[in-house]
Amino acid sequence: MTIQKNKKVLFLFTELAGYIVSCMNEIADIPGVELHVVRWPVNEVAPFKFSFEESKIHLYERNEFNNEELEFLVDEISPDIIFCSGWVDKGYVNICRSHYKKIKTVLTFDNPWRGTLKQHIASVISPLYLRGLFSDCWVCGSPQKKYALKLGFRENQIQEGFYSCDFKLFNNIFENCKNAKSENYPKRFLFVGRYTQLKGAPELWKAFDIFMNNDKNDDWELWCLGKGEYEDQFPTNPRIKNFGFIQPDKIDAIIKDTGAFILPSHYEHWGVVVHEFAAAGLPLLCTTSTGAATTFLKEGENGYFFKPKSVQAIVEALQKIADLDKEKLISMGERSAQVAETITPAKWADQVMNYLK
Repeated sequence: MTIQKNKKVLFLFTELAGYIVSCMNEIADIPGVELHVVRWPVNEVAPFKFSFEESKIHLYERNEFNNEELEFLVDEISPDIIFCSGWVDKGYVNICRSHYKKIKTVLTFDNPWRGTLKQHIASVISPLYLRGLFSDCWVCGSPQKKYALKLGFRENQIQEGFYSCDFKLFNNIFENCKNAKSENYPKRFLFVGRYTQLKGAPELWKAFDIFMNNDKNDDWELWCLGKGEYEDQFPTNPRIKNFGFIQPDKIDAIIKDTGAFILPSHYEHWGVVVHEFAAAGLPLLCTTSTGAATTFLKEGENGYFFKPKSVQAIVEALQKIADLDKEKLISMGERSAQVAETITPAKWADQVMNYLK
């Protein structure tokens, strides 16, 4: 897709991750688009390394600009459209206010509607506040769309699909390990996330101990990738293995040797990791409070939901996978890959171009 006249796209972003960079690289490859990105520093808990199309993307560090300097920078860029991550950064908000109705200002966020008191107050106050800031809203999925409607955006102002995994990276791994898994399906569960209470790591470890007490499960393992406050409490059980934090481009060997992905989060705004391992062709186990699972997990087709904060619910979910034969696990993985293709960086770039039109 090309455009007749050069267009400048500005993202006022918080913390970047590899998945959003893959999307930005996609839009930067479109002739006639000049991409500018202001970003917050990288989170030390999840120190992703990623590469930009440096000749095509202009990158700015937010902590190098105070609010006034940031406004001067944006005026110098003179963007044709602005995408703003949430409403936490007051400097970002002020820029959107000053450009509202002059160009498109698009709010992006991953907060789902949870019906909290704070959100109910926001749904009363924000329609007036946000209407003077943003012309459109781009969210992750249906839980976020519900919140956007509560905030006063109309149906035709809201688009879904703002987060996409690096689909090519993970789907290529799926294609490359198909044959090996069809011959010898790996009996290993995979958890990728921070070792924190919120991610459900302690419950998962306890649940796996209970799960392995069943003699028919003695050939299963649990592989864990991450870091966090519970690192020093990691189980000594030799069938629960800690690989630490691994960059996405080094994860192919892990995926090849694992058979199902589990995310026992107490609460997950979205969770792009679900999309990643769906694209990698793994059956999924997710809590009912995992945002991305509303899009990528089809109950009984490519995985199972389970109740959050429950060790017993995790045990039962693990058992559901362990009780399946190889053929069913393979078909579940194929279904995961099909569902994952509904959102890709290429489709993300198409949506940016739609906004520019």
